[in-house]
This record gives sequence, structure tokens and C-alpha cells, in this order.
Amino acid sequence: MSKDLFEALHLIQKEYGISSELLIEKIRQGILKAIKKDYPNCENVNVTIDPEKNKFEMKILKDIVEGEPENDNQINIDEALTIDKKARVGGICEISLSPIKFGRVAAQSAKQSIRHDIKDFEKEHLIEQFKGKEQECVSATVQKVEPGTYNAVLTIEKNEVYLLRTEQLPDEVLRAGDIIKVYVVGIVNKEKKPSLKISRTHKDLVKRLFELEVPEIYDGIVEVKSISREAGSRSKIAVFSKDSNVDAVGACIGPKRSRISNIVNELRGEKIDIIPYSDNDEEFIARALAPAEVISVSIIEGETKSCKVVVPNNQLSLAIGNKGQNAKLAAKLTGYKIDITPEIPMPN
Repeated sequence: MSKDLFEALHLIQKEYGISSELLIEKIRQGILKAIKKDYPNCENVNVTIDPEKNKFEMKILKDIVEGEPENDNQINIDEALTIDKKARVGGICEISLSPIKFGRVAAQSAKQSIRHDIKDFEKEHLIEQFKGKEQECVSATVQKVEPGTYNAVLTIEKNEVYLLRTEQLPDEVLRAGDIIKVYVVGIVNKEKKPSLKISRTHKDLVKRLFELEVPEIYDGIVEVKSISREAGSRSKIAVFSKDSNVDAVGACIGPKRSRISNIVNELRGEKIDIIPYSDNDEEFIARALAPAEVISVSIIEGETKSCKVVVPNNQLSLAIGNKGQNAKLAAKLTGYKIDITPEIPMPN
């Protein structure tokens, strides 16, 4: 029994990172509660758990008396002598218990108590482990993909985490063994059953991937000013260099397009437009509509930020994009409502 207990303690300690002293005390308290249920009137119960000496003992302690015991905390000398030949009136009789003696119900009670404590440890451990990783990008290994829902079970630092299908890229097919990057949105349901909310569709995943791939962004030389994204299809990222000797767009693309290619591959082929940021709103809006050419941008005065953009007739469809995607992304990137018109009005 003691061997099995200490092996289980070692596994729990290793898996959850709980100190052995704290874990043993929790288990000891759980077993005490269980014994009390079987022996409710016994006030003196002793539980010893010592892994170093491989010692696991449970005892009820009773005062030895001459006559009839007044309560369950006393024992007659004659009965005490059957347990311990050295028993004497006025002394203490130690009555050893075994898991079999205090019964299945008591054992189950101890198990439930310990399980509850372990859940608390798991909760505290998860919050402690990931509180510094919120809003960061981390690597995860796909363990399995549930048939039907296509929700994926991932492992992040030995923790199993759900990646919902709605948070996966639209056309990606995940398989067990895949190593992917995910964005940690945050820890949800902290008070009851905390879990990580992770995403592959969040726009800040793109930003974090650029920080990982582009040293100039990580070091603060190149700044990401804004991002707009339609996950799995296209992203636009506006960048600005604080050093006149560093080309922000070139740094993001990398030698032989190596940096941008790594990010595109991670995002399963998602197209990324790198836009040079400008403090001049007209210039920034024109750049944001890339790859389309822009003739002019006119800011419309008013409470809402809006503008009128004129493009060559042969660039109109490119500026708007498929299902309006390019215009929508440019609007989100710049914060302006953009009205795009052709240079020469089309005949009715």
C-alpha cells in the first residue's frame, strides 16, 4: 500500500509541479477527514506519511483507563493490553488502522478530497504558468482532431488546450503531430475551471509572427502601426522605421523573401501586404489600397473619418478587390471609411 501511495505521489508531484510537502499535507488532511467519518467520536487521530522512510501509518489514539470507558476516546486497560503488552493506565493506546479497516466509503472520501485539491493545484498551476503568455504567440502540438466538430486538441507545455474550429484558419486541415503557432487570447473562467483561449484567426497572431521573424521589429527599430486581417485569405500590415537607414518593408520581407515566406507558410498561404506607414493620412490611405494605383485621396470633413479615393478606370476592380476585400482591409488598416471612384465616370 505504502509503495503504491509513494509512487502515485511522485507522479502527481512530477506532473503538476506541486511540492511534496504541500501535497503530502493535503493528502493527510483528506485521509483524516475520511477516518473521522468512520470514527466520528474519536478526537485523536494520527496520520503519518513519510516518503523518505517509506512510512504510511494511520492510528487512533485512546487514553487507557481502569474501568469502563466514558467515551470513544478512552479504552479499558484489559483491551489495551491485547493491543500493546506494554500498555499502562494513564498512558496512550495506539490502534493502527489500515485502508481496508476504515472501509471503502472512507477511502472514496479521501480520494474525492485529494482529487478536489489536485484540481485546485491544476487551476493555480495553469494560471501561474500562462499569465505571462497572454497576448503572445506560442508553439503547440496537435494531439488529435475531433471528427464532426473538427475542434483540435493541442498540447502547450504539457497542458491540453482546445483550438475550436472557429479559431482555425478556414481551409487548413490539422493533423496529429502538426506543430503550429497559436495566439493566446487569454485565460477564461479563472474562478471555476480556467482554460486557455487560443486562436489562429486573431489579427495579432500576424503581429507576433512578424516579431518572431523580424529582429528589427522585436528590437523596436521597426514598429507595427496597424494590422487588418481576413484570416486565411489576406492581411495588411502597416510598418514604420524609426531609423532612416533601415527600410521597414525590406526588413519584413527579408533576404530572398525568407522572413515573409516563413510567415505565409505558417498561415497556410495567407497573402500579406506590407504597407509603409505615413503620418500623412492621404498618403497612408493611398498606400493601403495596394496593389492598386491611386490618383488622389480627398479627406471629407466631418465627425466620421471618411475619404474619397480616385483610381484609374483599369484599377477600380483591383482597388475594391474580390467581394470588396481590398477596400475593407484598407479601411480597417487606416481607420477611414473609403469611397472609391473611377477617374472617368462610367457611362450609365
